[in-house]
Parts: sequence; C-alpha cells; structure tokens
Amino acid sequence: MIAGGRRPADVVANAVRVMRIATGEEPDDPEDAPPPSPAALLGKLSGAARAKALTSEQRREIARKGAAKRGEKN
Repeated sequence: MIAGGRRPADVVANAVRVMRIATGEEPDDPEDAPPPSPAALLGKLSGAARAKALTSEQRREIARKGAAKRGEKN
C-alpha cells in the first residue's frame, strides 16, 4: 500500500499515478505534498454553507431540475 493513501482501484488510474510520481509531478510521500490552496479549502466550506442555508423546498427544486436534466440524456 502506498504510504498515506490508497492505490486507485482502476489499473489505468494507478498507471497514471505511478507515471506522475516517476516524473516528479506528484510526490510519492504525502508528507512532501504541498498544502491545499486557500481556494480549495473555501470551496469545501462554501458547499456546506450553501447546503445548510437552503430550505427543503429549494433542495427539492434543485433535485427536480437535476433529475430532469439526467432524464434528458436518455
């Protein structure tokens, strides 16, 4: 097992990860990885804040729209 994380279950994704480690694009050791950017941290927080601020009717309407869009694809 790779230190600090699980290997991707997909063979191709694992091959890409190994290639990135070999070329230096991705650190092999997660302790060497750069910290997440402030924007990434805010993105996590803003989604939770939005979900908390929505009323049940607003959530239902968003879900209805999403289901309709998914239905259009078929």
